[in-house]
Amino acid sequence: MKHTLALFFAAFLLAATSFAQSSQPSAEAVLKEATTQAAKEHKKVFIIFHASWCGWCHRMDSIMANADCKKLFADNFVIRHLTVQEAKGKEHLENPGGAAMMEKYQGKGKGIPFWLIFDAKGNLVADCLMRPEGAGLDKPGENTGCPATKEEVAHFVKVLKQTTPLNTNQLALIEKNFIKK
Repeated sequence: MKHTLALFFAAFLLAATSFAQSSQPSAEAVLKEATTQAAKEHKKVFIIFHASWCGWCHRMDSIMANADCKKLFADNFVIRHLTVQEAKGKEHLENPGGAAMMEKYQGKGKGIPFWLIFDAKGNLVADCLMRPEGAGLDKPGENTGCPATKEEVAHFVKVLKQTTPLNTNQLALIEKNFIKK
């Protein structure tokens, strides 16, 4: 009986571990689901690469979800998170293909949060990289992450102005919330 119980317990742990390792949707699946929803709702897709340990990631989420900003973002974006760069022992939280997607869009070595904006067809229309004026999305740039400095927030507001119908007052409200005090 003890032997049977031990085997059952071992099998259960193995199954639970296997499930935990594959329970996160792939980055491709997340993007596909988000673009489908964005097409139905006439919105853009805002993908945020993050990790559970990342304080700046939590700050960005908190600001985007606060009373001043939540509706502004929700009305214009389908927001999704892809977990990458998790701490040892928490790798099971990562979305398969998340790191590869981040690298595809010049995020390798740029840190997190790292964010991308897609249209409803899955085309990249903007990202978190600050580049020289006139440089295209294919050129390298510096990650603004969770924008906090005047320069980073100015880039973020510029991106929002280009990708949404937000008006000057709404953009100013977002700017006010993101500037680190």
